[in-house]
Amino acid sequence: MTTAVASSLGTALVTGASSGIGATYARKLAARGYDLVLVARDATRLTALAGELGSAFGISADVLPADLTLAADVRKVEDRIRADQAITLLANNAGIGPNGTLLGGDIDYLDRMIAINVTAANRLAVAAAQAFKARGRGAIINIASVVALAPEIFNGTYGASKAFVLALTQALAHELADSGVKVQAVLPGLTRTEIFDRVGSSFDHIDPERVMDVDDMVSAALAGFDQGELVTIPSLQDADLLSSFNTARGALGPHLSRRLPAARYLSAA
Repeated sequence: MTTAVASSLGTALVTGASSGIGATYARKLAARGYDLVLVARDATRLTALAGELGSAFGISADVLPADLTLAADVRKVEDRIRADQAITLLANNAGIGPNGTLLGGDIDYLDRMIAINVTAANRLAVAAAQAFKARGRGAIINIASVVALAPEIFNGTYGASKAFVLALTQALAHELADSGVKVQAVLPGLTRTEIFDRVGSSFDHIDPERVMDVDDMVSAALAGFDQGELVTIPSLQDADLLSSFNTARGALGPHLSRRLPAARYLSAA
């Protein structure tokens, strides 16, 4: 932990901060002048990162070791968000990827994935939303994935977990409208981090043109955040494609719940 004058931007709490996307967010937020609370299981790596960023940017960097598969540790992080009035941003990044296909994988591992990617992400996002709404300011960045929009191309439980994060973000944005709280879902594609090494895979068999460097990914995501985007897809050049998708989704709205079945089903019956 380092000591510094409190940032005028407040404190960003970053989960999964020991490496990859989380560590990159921590560096970039520190460079912007945020103080930090760094959350992950690896206290040694967190402490080293806190010292590095405190020295480099003159910010305060606190370490909060936590295993987000454990309810008690999730509550510990939640309590920090609720109690620490200085926290103005949650980078809700912690998560794990698949270690194989859905049908060929270890179902216990899938349960662990849900515990981190869904249960912990949900609790921390909702806790932050409640705390920030009461304070009248704050921001929540939820890290989802492009497979939230295309679940058939990847492990089904992973895709479902990220679809949950996307839906959660959209619902929070609706409830937090005009509250002073900003919400963003980030949907990265393939990103070069340690996650593939951890699950026994690599990028060797993937077209390198499809894999984004983590620094570029987070820079693009923060640019989307600055522009007020609710959903940011860092690789998407044509924003009209996402707009058209959302328009089509909205057009379904009036047809999703009605008293009678659609005529096409009644005629078939």
